[in-house]
Amino acid sequence: MPTFTLTVNRKATTVDADADTPLLWILRDQLGLTGTKYGCGIGVCGACTIHDGNIAVRACTIPIGDAKGKSYTTIEGLSNHPCQRAWLEGDVAQCGFCQPGMIMEAAALLRATPKPTVAQIDDAIESHVCRCGTYPRIRTAVQSASRGVK
Repeated sequence: MPTFTLTVNRKATTVDADADTPLLWILRDQLGLTGTKYGCGIGVCGACTIHDGNIAVRACTIPIGDAKGKSYTTIEGLSNHPCQRAWLEGDVAQCGFCQPGMIMEAAALLRATPKPTVAQIDDAIESHVCRCGTYPRIRTAVQSASRGVK
């Protein structure tokens, strides 16, 4: 089985896997980073959103063969981000399943656009599925987090 080296949450790691194994399964099954969720497996729900550098990407669509040598951040590596604090303060989560992906998307948005408009927030989260419908609370939390981003 091939070996791949990549950086996850600022830590270099080596994994053995078939080149076409989705990064999602490497994160969850081999690295124990279960905050990244499986939702659809085709990149449309957003539950598996992580950061590739500063960009939000869907881990279920990235084969480990393409991840070799890159650096990724999962929800576990975000560590005390203003979005995480705003989510808690705003009591955003209902079931919570989609929330790690939403937070990762929001954090990437705030990195690129520290003071986003409501329309920019809506554009960023529109491709994420929240079955509980907490979109208004998510929007409010992103606005709150933007006040804590420098």
